[in-house]
Amino acid sequence: MQCFSFIKTMMILFNLLIFLCGVALLAVGIWVSIDGPSFLKIFGPLSSSAMQFVNVGYFLIAAGAVVFALGFLGCYGAQSESKCALMMFFFILLLIFIAEVAAAVVALVYTSMADHFLTLLVVPAIKKDYGSQKDFTQVWDSTMEGLKCCGFTNYTDFEGSPYVKKNNTFPPFCCNDITNTANETCTEEKAKNQAVQGCFNQLLHDIQTNAVTVGGVAAGIGGLELAAMIVSMYLYCNLQ
Repeated sequence: MQCFSFIKTMMILFNLLIFLCGVALLAVGIWVSIDGPSFLKIFGPLSSSAMQFVNVGYFLIAAGAVVFALGFLGCYGAQSESKCALMMFFFILLLIFIAEVAAAVVALVYTSMADHFLTLLVVPAIKKDYGSQKDFTQVWDSTMEGLKCCGFTNYTDFEGSPYVKKNNTFPPFCCNDITNTANETCTEEKAKNQAVQGCFNQLLHDIQTNAVTVGGVAAGIGGLELAAMIVSMYLYCNLQ
């Protein structure tokens, strides 16, 4: 009985923490959706690179809602000893765990497919909006500066863009021996000779370089999810 009470208390505290994390994610998601530029100023290149591929605001709101609901169910189920809430908690967590494993497998196996898909999506946007849309341009500038990269694939992504048409030059990030304050310009020939890597490949390289850390974090999250599922089933099976 003492073991049951201890596990129940730990379950409540753990899910209270999850609940608060969900509230925080919701708050940040709403903030990003309402005032994205200030979010970029505070969190810099990391956030801007993420914003190339997902709408961070909506993503955080969705993630926050799921985490919020999960924390509430776990906390309520343990506190009130509700079998229904504990079972819902278990199945939601199981679905999340399966989705994470599936996403990891897809990311490992279909990286080239993702590259092709994102190229079709992102490159036309660069050619259309870089240099004309202020927020879009700032996001890409922050990304290229932070990751030391050029475009999504390479300098050719900017060919025909408003920036190139207006300035008759490529972004300085595409010539790694030129800075924003330099008088030199990044011509097509220089950009071609410099061959600065695209941001997608650079991001993959950074992830691979830190594979141990990324893998450790992923394993830790997976372990916590498995532990939470086991505990919820333990409480469920031991309730009268």
